Amino acid sequence: MSAPVLLHLLRHGAPELAGTLLGRTDSAVTEQGLAACVKRAVGLDVAAIVSSDLARARACAEAIGRERGQAVTIDPRWRELDFGAWDGLAPAMIDPAALARFWDDPDTSPPPQGERWSSLTARIALACRDISTPTLVVTHAGAMRAALATLCGLSQSQTWSLDLPYAALLSLRVWRDADPVAQIVGLAP
Repeated sequence: MSAPVLLHLLRHGAPELAGTLLGRTDSAVTEQGLAACVKRAVGLDVAAIVSSDLARARACAEAIGRERGQAVTIDPRWRELDFGAWDGLAPAMIDPAALARFWDDPDTSPPPQGERWSSLTARIALACRDISTPTLVVTHAGAMRAALATLCGLSQSQTWSLDLPYAALLSLRVWRDADPVAQIVGLAP
């Protein structure tokens, strides 16, 4: 078994459009959300900073990078699940039965024109294979849950049981063998 590397997954700070399903909707992050992420990253020993290409994550990663004097690599594979026709809507604006089916099984009941859970986990699995040094990834709750499913073998429903509020930090020890596997070593909600 290979030597493990640390992978820190940081959820972006609070967006301006909080309270809506933000998949591909490119909402800016609030100043408070930005500050929370910078504060959360203090003391992390990482060789690389990677970010989703969406503004709410990218702005947080870039602020952390400026504080640390490190460049940020943008990787769109770390984007949030695409909520399709529901993207940008408040949950109260969506048919409750359809939303319940999605929360119960996002793979067989994805949002209209949206992404399936299995598609999200597949792209996150590919992104995880590229992690070779201690890395901070600034991303989204869905991508963090997909990493847990991919690396730790958690079921979709198990990943949804974790509270991942804005600026939550999830730390994993990852063994990079044929199929990377990980162990949760920290969660700071």
